[in-house]
Amino acid sequence: MEAIQTWVSNHKLTTIGGIWASAIGGSLAYSKAKTSLNPSLRLIHARMHAQALTLAVLSGAAAYHYYEKRTNKQQQHHN
Repeated sequence: MEAIQTWVSNHKLTTIGGIWASAIGGSLAYSKAKTSLNPSLRLIHARMHAQALTLAVLSGAAAYHYYEKRTNKQQQHHN
């Protein structure tokens, strides 16, 4: 698990881009299988789902960065 955290920490934009692309693909695949919308509406819905997921991931990344910075500052203060 630590190796994954290190890789994500070093490749933040790649991780966010990969999650965004996965969300687009997953949403398109789901909407194609479950609904009979025309392709342009499926693409619009996929983009909206990907944007929502990206905002959630960015919010999580910001919270993690804040927590990590705060933890490091506390450790330095105790040393």
